[in-house]
Amino acid sequence: MKIFRRILFSILFIFLAGYSYEARGEMNTAASGINENSIAKDSIMENEAKNIGIFDFENHTVLLNSGYTMPIMGLGTYSLSDEACYQSVTTFLNSGGRLIDTAYMYHNEAAVGRAVRNSPIPREEIFVITKLYPNQFKNAEAAIEEAFNKMDIDYIDMMLLHHPGEYDIEAYYAIEQAVKAGKIRSIGLSNWYIKELKEFLPKVHIMPALVQNEIHPYYQENEVIPYIQRLGIVVQGWYPLGGRGYTADLLGNEVLQDIAQKHKVTSAQVILRWNLQKGVVVIPGTSNPDHIKENLDLFGFALDDEDMKRIKALDRNEKHDWY
Repeated sequence: MKIFRRILFSILFIFLAGYSYEARGEMNTAASGINENSIAKDSIMENEAKNIGIFDFENHTVLLNSGYTMPIMGLGTYSLSDEACYQSVTTFLNSGGRLIDTAYMYHNEAAVGRAVRNSPIPREEIFVITKLYPNQFKNAEAAIEEAFNKMDIDYIDMMLLHHPGEYDIEAYYAIEQAVKAGKIRSIGLSNWYIKELKEFLPKVHIMPALVQNEIHPYYQENEVIPYIQRLGIVVQGWYPLGGRGYTADLLGNEVLQDIAQKHKVTSAQVILRWNLQKGVVVIPGTSNPDHIKENLDLFGFALDDEDMKRIKALDRNEKHDWY
């Protein structure tokens, strides 16, 4: 049923533009006698398809093109060691967070899985993302099995390719097979930009549900983000607060501090809210319990057009990591 639902979403997404439900319904009813209940179900699916990629600020979620719902605020676990990762994920879940980002190269998938298993939060309410690194692409089936067994959380909500590399399309095909087997629910890419996407996407069978790239006020990707979103793919930003070695400078920016003072919030909250209003899912990383809670408290204020313009003017095209 879940596979059938994903197929329906893909079909609806491809044909939604320029192909009205009314015309299709009349044709199908006349030609094959489809009953009204079937038409009603088609209508519900089509209405859902129209919401793909649209942020639900009331429920703090976004509908993916895979048919699954993902939280729009998460916790990044890069650089968190085993015990620190376990404690951070536990604090995050207890504070109301539900989206966790990990990776093979973070060496903490087991800790994430342990925190999810030990949490009283129902598994279906938690969304876990992990990634295959290029040195795993050649033997992706074994790498997928390793991640699945290491986390031991019944299924993986989403698996990404960490960045382009040799055998990346073969690795993607392996993830597609894992989706069909029910081990993984959605697929994504990390560090894929316009050129890479134009070359890669025509080769895949299942459209990626998400692209995760470096995004912060000093590196805004104002051309890349809308390009990805027009494809029906959700955008997620890593290093939203600038990344290691750059966070203090970014949070101390006078424009961001001025906007924060205006709304009686922190600079970090301003940056995270700015991302959300651009339609970018955020996964700030921290092991500080107070910061974890602060990073989830983003819905008591909203940035106005002037705030958004001032932040847009901060763009330096300044990337803080190599990929």
